[in-house]
Amino acid sequence: MKIGVLSDSHDNVPMIDNAVELFNDEAVALVIHAGDFVAPFAVAALHNLKCRVVGVFGNNDGERIGIARQFEAIGEIHPNLAIIEIEGRTIAATHYPELAEPIAKSGRYDIVIYGHTHEVDIRRQCSLLLNPGETGGWTTGRCTAAIVELDSLEAEIREL
Repeated sequence: MKIGVLSDSHDNVPMIDNAVELFNDEAVALVIHAGDFVAPFAVAALHNLKCRVVGVFGNNDGERIGIARQFEAIGEIHPNLAIIEIEGRTIAATHYPELAEPIAKSGRYDIVIYGHTHEVDIRRQCSLLLNPGETGGWTTGRCTAAIVELDSLEAEIREL
């Protein structure tokens, strides 16, 4: 089973649409967004996904009530930390690396996902620690998302 992971989309709806197409083509069972949607219309772009979405707020998410309302139709959003159980795996998602690092080192989760830095990061620290980079591409010029195979805990970065 696969999950899709994205972060830091920063209102770049065409790239969010590309991520939705990728995730639907890959038949992912769940999508996790690690924050910085920015505006509710960026979440509305996720409504075409064929699976549930779990998100966390980031530091640039301004209209949180509107973002939360957009999530009502597709899944759930959490203020700082989401804990997800799927197919016998436990996943923690946050926006901030300073929270993700100690959570990953604890070994309590199979996967720990974060965003904020806009930089791709895939490494083992007891848990698989994953930052999918930035979907928006505003900082690095690279628009990316990740596909994670839950059985093997292997993550692959995909260009959008």
